[in-house]
Amino acid sequence: MGKYLKETILLVAVAVAASAPAFAQDYKIAMLDTGSDKELMVFEPAFIKANVGDTISFVAKSPGHNIISRLVPAGASEFKGQVDKDLSIKLEKEGVYIYECDLHKMLGMIGVIQVGKPANLAEAKAAAEKLKPKMAMKSERLDDYLAQIK
Repeated sequence: MGKYLKETILLVAVAVAASAPAFAQDYKIAMLDTGSDKELMVFEPAFIKANVGDTISFVAKSPGHNIISRLVPAGASEFKGQVDKDLSIKLEKEGVYIYECDLHKMLGMIGVIQVGKPANLAEAKAAAEKLKPKMAMKSERLDDYLAQIK
């Protein structure tokens, strides 16, 4: 094999490797009555920083929970799961997602996903201010999760 052909093959291999998409991750979020920190009515983990193309799998570990989006970035699909059923979503848009257990929102069962850059952070903070009064307890969780966005 000639030197030119070897160099061409090497350049093509490098170009293919460089253009290959990063491996998408599958994050698991448990829906729990009691978390590992003994907090009640939680998603664990309740804050995740992910990338476009990753998957979030909400796993019904304790009975009586569901999942519903309360804020998604522009162009992203809203989501809603059934009680006691797992739900997987593919993250296709950058931004901040806020979700909750519809049955336990009054108890502060809420979570946040940051996908890539938080382009809609101001919108997420405004949505949080509207959601917090609907929580009888643990509304500070939402502020804590939003504070982790970078």
